Amino acid sequence: MAKQYATFAGGCFWCMVKPFDETPGIESVLSGYTGGHVVNPTYEQVCSETTGHAEAVQIVYDDDLYSYEQLLSIYWTLIDPTDAGGQFYDRGESYTTAIYYHNEEQRQLAERSKADLEASGKFDKPIMVKILPASTFYPAEDYHQYYYKKNPMHYERYSVGSGRRAYQEHHWGNKHE
Repeated sequence: MAKQYATFAGGCFWCMVKPFDETPGIESVLSGYTGGHVVNPTYEQVCSETTGHAEAVQIVYDDDLYSYEQLLSIYWTLIDPTDAGGQFYDRGESYTTAIYYHNEEQRQLAERSKADLEASGKFDKPIMVKILPASTFYPAEDYHQYYYKKNPMHYERYSVGSGRRAYQEHHWGNKHE
């Protein structure tokens, strides 16, 4: 197994786990916080918008079974890449989007993927997703991990109520429910 890491911020991390978790070749998808200046932040601290962290997922995957390019393809369908102020119902720095690369190859692939999306004409506004070097990833509290499995009814209501599901269906079809 060629174990690799991919880290993506895309708004509420609850909604970022399921599409990756149900993909062959994915070992784990951990919800957490990254990109800020506070060591071991709590959910409350991150939500206070004072830590500089974004909610994110860190994916451990086997790149012999699933490529980074394939992960990027899923990522784009989970977010509104034109929104720099948060995602859907969730607003603020902790809910912004970013691709955190773990090596130079990931950086290049992320930049190319972003440029391709921009050039596709799919969106009439600029793609605002930042591409940043990965930094320390702090796992979120246990109750946030695999939230869609632990609280399926609340997860479903949140996914719909936040506007994320309707956006995905409008732009990408029913690809990643």
